[in-house]
Amino acid sequence: MKRVVITGLGCISPLGNSVETLWNGLLDGRCAIDFIRSFDASGLPVKIAAEVKDFKPEDFGIDRPMIRHNDRYALYALAAAKQAMRDSGLEVGKDVDSTRLGCAIGSGVGGIQTLCREHSSMLENGSRGVSPLFIPEMIANIASGNVAILFHAEGPNLPVVTACATGTHSIGEAYRMIREGRADAMITGGAEAAVCEIAISGFANSKALTTSEDPMAASLPFDARRKGFVIGEGAGIMVLEDYDIARRRGAHIYAEVCGYGNSCDAYHYTAPRADAKSATNCIKWALEEAGYREGEKVYINAHGTGTPLNDKAETLAIKQAFGLEAARQAVISSTKSMTGHMLGATGAIELLICAKTLQTGKVAPTIHLDEPDPECDLDYTPHVARDYDAALTISNSFGFGGQNACVALRKF
Repeated sequence: MKRVVITGLGCISPLGNSVETLWNGLLDGRCAIDFIRSFDASGLPVKIAAEVKDFKPEDFGIDRPMIRHNDRYALYALAAAKQAMRDSGLEVGKDVDSTRLGCAIGSGVGGIQTLCREHSSMLENGSRGVSPLFIPEMIANIASGNVAILFHAEGPNLPVVTACATGTHSIGEAYRMIREGRADAMITGGAEAAVCEIAISGFANSKALTTSEDPMAASLPFDARRKGFVIGEGAGIMVLEDYDIARRRGAHIYAEVCGYGNSCDAYHYTAPRADAKSATNCIKWALEEAGYREGEKVYINAHGTGTPLNDKAETLAIKQAFGLEAARQAVISSTKSMTGHMLGATGAIELLICAKTLQTGKVAPTIHLDEPDPECDLDYTPHVARDYDAALTISNSFGFGGQNACVALRKF
């Protein structure tokens, strides 16, 4: 089996449109949640979100035809992929053959803004009002396809769709591609742009979103006051490489990808299992593959959505996977307290955060954790960032349909 390392990072996020601005915002404990500005949300049951701000695709070298012919989620992916490839310094044709470079970029809902726009056009103008590019702009694989076109990545292309576990599963599957020798490098992650009327209405009507009208008391992971998540948007992209290739070309290495777990609750279409059995297995499998040894210093970027059921079940899963004493020693945080829940992009952003934690020795906090839930009794890094020299990090992601994903990184 090949060793797999991270050599490039890129992101578009509610806290900023670069890795540096995202990371600095997290360490400062800055909350990106606010009232919705991109459209009039006055008639909706939920009026707050974690929106991407000041995003101009042309600032990332995306040309006008590409801007016109892509949904916003795909533009986020393209911009983040450009950052990650530039950061990695990987040159196609020189460092890696185009047939050995692949993409695994997923989205939980794909081009939902395009769907809404074209549906309105059809109602107003009939079938002739629907753009001939409606389908390719809407489909959830088009971001991965267009990134592959941009970088001439002719190797494996595997856009994953597993709801809120999408980004983590995408990176896990890309890791396996390289580990098993099916590719030498992968551009991987997740992207989402679902801050729109129909998505917010659907999530709100299913009681998944918080109805808080205070942006600073809305996303409350592990807090007794939590009542639902805050929808966010963005993209997180990584470049993964065969370690031998990265070493030969002198690439900067952020961390080593060393473990991946993938399981299903097979229980309910939205609620997690109360016994956390499948989530526990998912975490265990990632730890076993990573060669985890009890006593190692571990950071966990929790799924931590701020929903009543998730946070209790995830706490239980961590305890069962590590054992109670080791779970109490782990340092945990939910960065969704600052970024909101970016759906299919969230796992990729949070793995990027794990890589930065290993690189810098700093842990981003869980802000607004003022009233800890007695059933969520682990170390969630409340309020402020801390120094912590982790040897191993894991990122958990759980999605509708009972999808569970966990990826482990080691300090390089």
